[in-house]
Amino acid sequence: MENKCAWEKYSDTKAVFDFNENYKKFISDCKTERECVSEAIALAKSKGYRDLNEVIQNHETLKAGDKVYAAHMKKTLALFHIGKEPLEKGLKILGAHIDSPRIDIKQNPLYEDNDLVLLDTHYYGGIKKYQWVTLPLALHGVVVKKDGSVINVVIGEDESDPVVGISDLLIHLAGDQMAKTASKVIEGEDLNVLVGSIPSKSAEKDKSKEAILTLLKEKYNIEEEDFRTAELEVVPAGKARDYGLDRSMVMGYGHDDRVCAYTSLVALLDSDTVNKTSVVLLTDKEEVGSIGATGASSKFFENTVAELMNVLNDYSELKLRRCLSNSKMLSSDVSAGYDPNYPSVNEMKNTAFLGKGLCYNKFLGSRGKGGSNDANPEYLSEVFNAMDKENVSFQTCELGRVDQGGGGTIAYISAQYGMEVVDAGVAVQNMHAPWEVVSKVDVYEAYLGYKAFIKNI
Repeated sequence: MENKCAWEKYSDTKAVFDFNENYKKFISDCKTERECVSEAIALAKSKGYRDLNEVIQNHETLKAGDKVYAAHMKKTLALFHIGKEPLEKGLKILGAHIDSPRIDIKQNPLYEDNDLVLLDTHYYGGIKKYQWVTLPLALHGVVVKKDGSVINVVIGEDESDPVVGISDLLIHLAGDQMAKTASKVIEGEDLNVLVGSIPSKSAEKDKSKEAILTLLKEKYNIEEEDFRTAELEVVPAGKARDYGLDRSMVMGYGHDDRVCAYTSLVALLDSDTVNKTSVVLLTDKEEVGSIGATGASSKFFENTVAELMNVLNDYSELKLRRCLSNSKMLSSDVSAGYDPNYPSVNEMKNTAFLGKGLCYNKFLGSRGKGGSNDANPEYLSEVFNAMDKENVSFQTCELGRVDQGGGGTIAYISAQYGMEVVDAGVAVQNMHAPWEVVSKVDVYEAYLGYKAFIKNI
């Protein structure tokens, strides 16, 4: 069974390239969870979506055709296009995560060492630490002042902005370093971000640190104690770029999993009348186990569905349970794309390839399917028929050779309600690296596939 190259079915690739221009802008502008939620809400509002909390506060009721969204802690988001059927008959859900591996600034980070000013960090998610050194990096996030005011921080993205970075040891003195295993070449505590070096003329000690503090105060109204309540992320600086001489791919930060988040979002926004209520769920914390108040394991989605049923004048605990159990979901997350430089980690008949369309993983987990959801064959048949009906290019795959390792998504969490779930996403090279790579045609086929799911399931 051979999967055809998706490019071959297009005599005119304009739609593919045009769609990816919008996608590149999204991932260039949205490098944190908060930025993703903010932009998603803006796009949703432009398509007639309203804040569910406002509907509740105004004691309004909703009906089929209405569109609402609910955000939680500005890091997770659920959007609902209300269908003609009662919610207890189930939902059609596209679930993706909007967090990506990165480096976080600690709460007491700023220090000086021989006139060099640095920030202490703590990495987030699964990264190869050595990939994050000697790169231009940017600072994104928020600083919350004592008075409750919020300062949005984006430093390093404008061409006129400075960038920051993490140093590495020169090869001439790296004999001991080069003898270490890859996991130890760069230690976590050595991922310190260099931010300045000019000493203050007025300070008596820590002159360079004081100069940076003066700059932060004057330019951003940030003081040292504000770091305690700040949420600052260190991410690769720069925009997503066309990749390959034929511009067939996109290199960018955060394809995992914003490529599925964006395509799911746009698929829902572009959908017309729906029979069953259709949902996009964008979650946080997947890269660290989907934990916390904004992760998929939280009660946010369940509680929001209960609120939605209530404003539809159709809530009961039993109906809520039926709704969740009768739902069908695509856990929209990326898969490991085949890399010709490292073929040994793949089993070639069951590997995701760039350019062959939307990837379906019946199961993930590791080794003996540990920690996986395993999709029902009846549901797979239904989903694949929906793809075929709309001429969507897709492939089936696993995440590497059986004994090689593995990974997971939010699928197993949603499956706990008894709903049908299967993983469906985009093949990615360099997954979890600062700069990841996807095929433009896969991005477009994902969008078409998610639309087909909403239309035909």
